[in-house]
Amino acid sequence: MKGLFLRNWFAAGAILLTSSCSLAQDAATTPNAKPDFTAYTAALKAEAQQRGYDAALLDAVFSSLEFHERVISADRSQPEVVETLSTYLPKRVSEIRIRMARERYQQYGPQLEEIGKRYEVQPRFIIALWGLESSFGRFMGTYSIPSALATLAYEGRRETFFKQEFFNALDILAEGHIRLEDMKGSWAGAMGQSQFMPSSFLAYAQDGDGDGKKDIWTNELDVFASIANYLKQQGWDNSGTWGREVVLPAGFDPAHAIQRGSLARNEWLQRWNASERSLTEWHKLGVQRLNGESLPQRDMPAALILPDGPNGRAFLAYSNYKSLMHWNRSYYFVTSVGYLADLIVAEQG
Repeated sequence: MKGLFLRNWFAAGAILLTSSCSLAQDAATTPNAKPDFTAYTAALKAEAQQRGYDAALLDAVFSSLEFHERVISADRSQPEVVETLSTYLPKRVSEIRIRMARERYQQYGPQLEEIGKRYEVQPRFIIALWGLESSFGRFMGTYSIPSALATLAYEGRRETFFKQEFFNALDILAEGHIRLEDMKGSWAGAMGQSQFMPSSFLAYAQDGDGDGKKDIWTNELDVFASIANYLKQQGWDNSGTWGREVVLPAGFDPAHAIQRGSLARNEWLQRWNASERSLTEWHKLGVQRLNGESLPQRDMPAALILPDGPNGRAFLAYSNYKSLMHWNRSYYFVTSVGYLADLIVAEQG
């Protein structure tokens, strides 16, 4: 019996050894497992070194990096809320926000007037974007931007995009616009009172007060100039507005509107062009002002937007609407910007 037991024991050992060897061979032929965050950022640092960043800057940034599980959770589980424009607008353009926007508009009147003239953008739109993006600088996010971007790059869903944004953040630090410890923002990497991604900062941020820095975190004049420059660079028409809500006639063909759906910007612009007509042409199709009066008989072009489909509210949108859609391609967001901008200067009864 003892001999039989030993033979069985050695046989089992041989099977285990064979299985272990087989598993090792399989592991050798499968792709490498994903590195941990420390190994990933070490490789990221090596790439940054190859790009020629200052060693002291890299040591400071990479020693500060932290993995944020909450960033990954937020990215993977953004809530899907059933919303309509009529439920969205009262929350975004609340009475409190309207009051605060009017107060800021008066408070910074002379500075806004100068910046508005410089960039040819009406100040009310600057204030509206400021208010909707960060509640006038009160809520900018508390995440370290380098850590948030490194975490999102490591997560891998959009690694190329977030790696480049990480290097853009290094460029901003290298240029001395903000200290590392003050480079805070949202979990998604949007920064400061204007909530610019680092790429938008590099493309549009301005030194509004001439101190040699572009500080969208603590310097309101830099924030205003940066917002204005963004709109100017996207073709803003200072002589026009954003759009108007309208009433469609019974039996109106919704095919005249921009067809809905998530598209690349170029495809969306093609749909805009297909919808665009003069106000005179929209009048001939029976479109009226919200109060039931006729539209102005002008050649001014406008596209028709139905944020909630054929059974929802309707808007004729002018060229500035396109500029705002470059900022955030959401009909709800852009319409809220227009509404708030109008209410800032509306007569208060």
